[in-house]
Amino acid sequence: MSLLWFCLIGIAAGWLAGQVMKGGGFGVVGDLILGVVGALIGGYLFALMGVGGGGLVGQLVVATIGAIALLLVIRVVKRA
Repeated sequence: MSLLWFCLIGIAAGWLAGQVMKGGGFGVVGDLILGVVGALIGGYLFALMGVGGGGLVGQLVVATIGAIALLLVIRVVKRA
């Protein structure tokens, strides 16, 4: 069941990051991958700062921030 929640949070975080960054999104699978990788990146960044996101909303915020950071890196690399 936790894998299902992880996937749902990943999809939501990927979609939210696409909306915040004014992107068209990458489809359901792309948003899932973006959100999952974003969750890993966000979790790592927040752990470095000593901050944790507890609960469903906290996990969604952490994953979304990580996905936004990943989108920023992808856009910078695409321009280069």
